[in-house]
Amino acid sequence: MDKFKQLESFVAVATLGSLSAAARAEGIAPAMMGRRISSLEARLGIKLLARSTRRLSLTSEGAELFEEAQRILRELNDAESRISQGSIRPSGHLRVSAPAGFGRRHVAPLIPEFVAAYPEVTVTLDLSDRLVDLIEERYDCAIRLGELDDSQIVGLRLADNKRVIVAAPSYLQEYGRPNTPDDLAQHNCLSFGNQGNQARGWLLRQDGELRAVRVKGNMACSDGSVLHQWTLAGIGLAWRSLWEVQEDLAEGRLISVLDDYAAPANGIFAMLPERKHLPLRVRLFIDMVKARYASPAYWNPTGEKTTLR
Repeated sequence: MDKFKQLESFVAVATLGSLSAAARAEGIAPAMMGRRISSLEARLGIKLLARSTRRLSLTSEGAELFEEAQRILRELNDAESRISQGSIRPSGHLRVSAPAGFGRRHVAPLIPEFVAAYPEVTVTLDLSDRLVDLIEERYDCAIRLGELDDSQIVGLRLADNKRVIVAAPSYLQEYGRPNTPDDLAQHNCLSFGNQGNQARGWLLRQDGELRAVRVKGNMACSDGSVLHQWTLAGIGLAWRSLWEVQEDLAEGRLISVLDDYAAPANGIFAMLPERKHLPLRVRLFIDMVKARYASPAYWNPTGEKTTLR
């Protein structure tokens, strides 16, 4: 039997002075109310009520428990009330994880705006390329790029993530422009991660099929922002997400190549431990991010044409 239900029944009997009155108030049979009290006494190993022919009275232990039980039930009701209000007004702490590079550019700037709109919410943003365990590490949501492969969590698509091969005009002027995926073998290809990751290749569509094109180059880095700077400096070609290089393409600092071979976009997702019973603060945060990412003006703040060239 539920411990709190036993306490509630005990408090009702002690307040009203009889099993029958407490049973009527709760809409149950007096016998069931009596069993609850008996179970509570048996569990605690003490007598709580002294029964007479006219009225029930509290023993000294019963009087002490009555006072404590009232406090416990009052605190429980207050806690439930506070949590229930969270379904109407967002409050509490929000923990979000995002990839370092993407998070710096496209998640972190939204956090102050979110907190300003909902001042009773506090936020921790963890920027790391590590795939966090949402359930074990108690994250409310994680922003992730690419295809989903975790069946234990829920993914909500926020936007498309298109990848393009780019180079600085100075590099293309000196080394020429690749015209087919096979031409990449003749170019210095800057890779994300370590040198071993180059063997995985860059994913391109050729002859109607996706193909991982193996590339080689003299530099690799596990920090995307460093790789971006190397590309801008004219050191080589790089396979980067459009969210990272869109402004550079619009302003001519970078030029995309092999656009006809670009692979289909994968996704930018909000990952959740579960879909049901999300706190309001989580739902509102995801709604804000999704609305922002859905706006073409967000990805093209310059207002210039950014069609891949």
